[in-house]
Amino acid sequence: MREGSLEAPTRHALDWRNPDFYDEQKLDAEMRRVFEICHGCRRCFNLCDSFPKLFDLVDAAGDAEMHGVKSEDFKGVVDACTLCDMCFLTKCPYVPPHEWGLDFPHLMVRARAVEMKKNGGSFAVAQLTETDRNGALARPAADIANWASDVGNQLTRPLMEKALGVHREAHLPKYNSETFAMQAKRQVAPVNRMAPAYGKRKVALYATCFANYNTPSIGLAARAVLHRFGVETEVVYPGCCGMPQLEQGDLARVNRKAATVANEMAPWIAKGYDVAALVPSCALMLKMEWPLLVPQDAEHRQAVENLAQATFDITEFVVDVARRHGLPDGIEWSLDGGVALHVACHARAQNMGQKAAEMLRLIPKSVLPAAELKVIERCSGHGGSWGVMAENFDVALKVGKPTAQQVARANKTYVASECPLAGAHILQGVERLGGDAETPAESLHPIEILARAMGLSY
Repeated sequence: MREGSLEAPTRHALDWRNPDFYDEQKLDAEMRRVFEICHGCRRCFNLCDSFPKLFDLVDAAGDAEMHGVKSEDFKGVVDACTLCDMCFLTKCPYVPPHEWGLDFPHLMVRARAVEMKKNGGSFAVAQLTETDRNGALARPAADIANWASDVGNQLTRPLMEKALGVHREAHLPKYNSETFAMQAKRQVAPVNRMAPAYGKRKVALYATCFANYNTPSIGLAARAVLHRFGVETEVVYPGCCGMPQLEQGDLARVNRKAATVANEMAPWIAKGYDVAALVPSCALMLKMEWPLLVPQDAEHRQAVENLAQATFDITEFVVDVARRHGLPDGIEWSLDGGVALHVACHARAQNMGQKAAEMLRLIPKSVLPAAELKVIERCSGHGGSWGVMAENFDVALKVGKPTAQQVARANKTYVASECPLAGAHILQGVERLGGDAETPAESLHPIEILARAMGLSY
């Protein structure tokens, strides 16, 4: 195996049930082994803040190098990782099948799992990441919840910063009084029987907690597009995918969520439905992370593996339908400006290519010329719940600054990101740049751009 091989990286299962997984001495030895290799390479210096923190520790140790770094100082490196997977997928030349077998993000997950088992997680972060509970509680009082979380609220946001550690200037997602699943029951746009894909494709849309509670417009736009393409849809939401818990190292909780969702999706897959997740982090969990967490669980393993094989990211699914079956006739394309498209890290981590860009290129060039689609493939810096915390917010903006600069220079009518959290964070970054660039009023999901270009109401 050569250094820098062009072979696709492979990932090994997380052996989280093994007592050795939680052995602190063995974890420390593995972290030192990996950090020593990272220190000698340093290709990841310009990704998240984990690597600058690590290299600063080593450099401060002087001639002793890694031997002079205290193990208790590793926590800063672990806490700075956003699990974007970009080091594993785009930078590191030593990932499996290389004999050194580096998987930096999963090592950080292991370190957090050990911390979780030893000390428990942060109470504040645990409350923030209970997405289903928070969504269910906020929905009946959405106006009040949105008022309280608004950045401009000088009464509640300082209190939230003190109580929960959420930076008072960090954008927080809004809640909707009706979930996507609720609104989908009333959506009456019929499936286009004249479309080439009619009768050939049907899909269960995994709503995801974010689309369900915070941005139902993503799901509604997806249904409108797919119905126009002749695809039958069903909306299914058994619960959150567990990405927030994976970030905290609560692997047993993630495993239970995987079993619940996979078993509820199983009947749809058995009836010939594909599955499409509306947010890339959730698609990544279903397609790639869950099979690495449940392989020993005989009761649920087959359901998880079947779901992984059946799952698409929503942009990936739309492109697949268009390629296999073609576009329907009679679309009156129209779009009043160009698009700055951010390709989310967890979309890149799926190894599927720039599917959001491919999807938007379905729009005729006469409507969206190539020069009017600016594709930005760089981290937004948000990192899920990580980027809103008071101790991380400024660093998150710093990491995302190159992306914000590209958006500002592109100066397009629309800003789009597959990750709604990333999109809002990018807009905050553009606003912080100042200058002559006007901050767009909103960031949309690419499927919303496509729906608008097709003249669909949703």
